[in-house]
Amino acid sequence: MARDYIDINTLKFQLFEVHNLEEILQNKKFEDHSTESISMYLDSVKEFSDKEMFPYIKEMDEKPAYFKDGTVYVHKQVATYMKKGGEMGLFAATFNYNDGGLQLPFMADQAATFIQDAANNHLPGFGALTQGSAELIVNFGSEELQKKYVPKMLVGTWQGTMCLTEPQAGSSLSDITTKAIPTENKYYKIKGQKIFISGGDYQYAENVVHLVLAKIEGAPKGTKGISLFVVPKHRINSNGTFTPNNVETIADFQKMGQRGYCTTHLGFGDVDDCYGWLVGEPHQGLNYMFLMMNSARISVGRGAAAIGMAAYQAALEYAKERPQGRKLSNAGKKNPKEKQCLIIEHPDVRRMLFLQKSIVEGALSLVLCTSKYHDILHTTTDKKEKEKYNLLLELLTPIAKTFPSEACAVSVNNAVQVLGGYGFCTDFILQQYYRDIRIFALYEGTTGIQSLDLLGRKVTMKNGKAVALLAEEIHKTIKNAAKIEILNEYGEKLASELKKIQKVIAFLMQYAKKGNYERFLADANLFMEMLSYVVISWLWLDMALKAKQKITESDNTYSVDFYKSKIKTMQFYFKYELPKTTSLTETLMHKDVITIKTEEKMLF
Repeated sequence: MARDYIDINTLKFQLFEVHNLEEILQNKKFEDHSTESISMYLDSVKEFSDKEMFPYIKEMDEKPAYFKDGTVYVHKQVATYMKKGGEMGLFAATFNYNDGGLQLPFMADQAATFIQDAANNHLPGFGALTQGSAELIVNFGSEELQKKYVPKMLVGTWQGTMCLTEPQAGSSLSDITTKAIPTENKYYKIKGQKIFISGGDYQYAENVVHLVLAKIEGAPKGTKGISLFVVPKHRINSNGTFTPNNVETIADFQKMGQRGYCTTHLGFGDVDDCYGWLVGEPHQGLNYMFLMMNSARISVGRGAAAIGMAAYQAALEYAKERPQGRKLSNAGKKNPKEKQCLIIEHPDVRRMLFLQKSIVEGALSLVLCTSKYHDILHTTTDKKEKEKYNLLLELLTPIAKTFPSEACAVSVNNAVQVLGGYGFCTDFILQQYYRDIRIFALYEGTTGIQSLDLLGRKVTMKNGKAVALLAEEIHKTIKNAAKIEILNEYGEKLASELKKIQKVIAFLMQYAKKGNYERFLADANLFMEMLSYVVISWLWLDMALKAKQKITESDNTYSVDFYKSKIKTMQFYFKYELPKTTSLTETLMHKDVITIKTEEKMLF
């Protein structure tokens, strides 16, 4: 096990200096908090994670969740995490005071949960889903539902879930068949099955509050007919006792990674005794769910970035301690009489470490950037500002979910490579991170779904206004970079990349205007990749600007070497990663159409 799993200085540098949390704290909603109090909060989360999370990550993988006799059994540390995390307010962090919360900015909560994810990515999901489902009840549920369920959820006594996916429907929610049958009482009878329900049931949960998508009998077809219901595992009687609510656990999925985080198959109403209470208005369930989806997708990106960070720290520690081989002399030969050098001295190992650092810290910056936009959107009263940050958030959210999920998997792969054969062995944690991170490209909509959303919806909305707003933000950074000799050329390079993006969009839009949407979206995943390189380069240039400013000001919050490392990593990303947009541009604008089915027979 690595001695540490996170670079807390980098997290705080990005949160306080690069993305300027202080700006968000100026809002009246957050007036009780300061950068000092948030820093202390993060330190307490780190201490908690050191003690109650990180020591158990390997054990939770080796002793995974399992299903037996109708019950899912998870590691005992899940109970400890939910109890102590609830006492610390981890699950109530962003809720208002009158709901029992700490009223923290989303940015600060994301930073705190990043620490937890890096420590042990098998545990935070239990709390995050409880937090997310409670948020749905608070925002859209009746006062009665809020009083009955939310308090116990926010302290971790009751687990919360979101139940969307069904066996026959997968990601196509318009095809769900779970029914909600009206009764003469306030509740509906729920019938159906849901799969891939994270945290769906386990032996330590006193109650599980499921947020279930279902169709009321007679509802419109497709997604317009979907409603949202609170469906508890146990109904709460007037005297506080429980009555089973005919929610049955059918199975627990055995997975390649995140094995300590249970994923269940649930059945509702097989004996016609499952009650559900409508959240909000009928047929608005998917709208409600997707209003919460921005934060959920950002959180997926955060989790992937955190695993990437933990893997990078483990690989870096190993590279600093492992002697192997000798450096080449100027004559291109090795001197066998010399002592072995540490592998961190080899250029190829350094390249792999720089790649990890550039991806992981770039992904973290993207998560914090979108989190900041989320905070501004939900606190500003200025209509123009609200529209701006809504559009920016809509555009960047699929990238914030996808880039960390895909690129950090590449980063962890390189971390395994740094260890060589040892990276493949269970004695070292890298192989576990490699397995754990794979699910993040599937959570909350696959990469393909996110890419279709980005190109098909977000790029085109309001005639490209979101893309134009993003370009404005990038040009602000380019303008500032032009004032600094060491950064000017990188700003110019980024400006040319923006022109490439505009050229590709113009090329693809000609198909959309002709109604040929299949051709327009055929390579949406490649467009996602291309735009991601540009966005991450922008964020790295901004980080380098802040670091250079700190050096110029002789700011000693962190060392000069710390700040120099940010500039050097930006230069690495511009040299090794950003040029990949050239081949992507060629592919996206190529005349040949390969993947669209035109022949009667598949050519596979």
